[in-house]
Amino acid sequence: MFDATEEPHALVCNEIRGGNRKFIGTRKLPGVVAWVATLPINENSPGGDLHFMSVCDHDLISRVALADVSGHGQEVDAATIILHKLMRTNIDVWDQSDFMRGLNDTFNRLGDGQYATAIILSIHRVTGRLAFSNAGHLPPLWYHASEKAWGWLEEGDPTPRKDLGLPVGLIPGTDYCQTIVTLSRSDLLVLYTDGVTEAEDRMGKTLGREQLLEWVREGPVGSAPPLGLHVLERLMEFRGNFHSDDETLIVLQRE
Repeated sequence: MFDATEEPHALVCNEIRGGNRKFIGTRKLPGVVAWVATLPINENSPGGDLHFMSVCDHDLISRVALADVSGHGQEVDAATIILHKLMRTNIDVWDQSDFMRGLNDTFNRLGDGQYATAIILSIHRVTGRLAFSNAGHLPPLWYHASEKAWGWLEEGDPTPRKDLGLPVGLIPGTDYCQTIVTLSRSDLLVLYTDGVTEAEDRMGKTLGREQLLEWVREGPVGSAPPLGLHVLERLMEFRGNFHSDDETLIVLQRE
């Protein structure tokens, strides 16, 4: 159904790639292969799902950001500019703290009630250490290659509060937890927006997180692109032509 033969684009130092237009393809980050599919409702127009990837000045830190923004048109264009600017400002910084504060503060200054769920990840090429922060976004799926088992990548803050990890743009000064884990060789992460898990078939049945988990368990785990294509094809078979929301899938694998 989809072409998997296109050569991946390898990001170089200080490069940022992404956006909110239709894209299906593979990118290479230092020590990580990233497969991306983002499908706006109107494939000829930008959507509300934003993704960006960057590589630091020393080729050590890769950052992946995925956000699902409320609103349409110029509102989303403004959010795209914000996210790109923060990717640039923090390109050499592994820590997520300033990034998340800046994202929330800037969205709050936009006004008009605009908000976004977002998940931001930083990966260190040498150690495999992954720092991530989640602002109300759905938790990624994590394949542990050594155990050959799937689970969820979830935050590990020991003292959760009601205002912790809210979508950006809701409350000024919201705190965001940063969790650090280690990705082993060949581990996989699957990021997605709610347009995927809330997709409906022609009978009105919603896909849901558990069905997505079943699909990845059935898929190939040798590399990111085949797994991503497997999930995307299953998604399109499930919903048919009924496309009710922007959909984004990102599959990452540590090489």
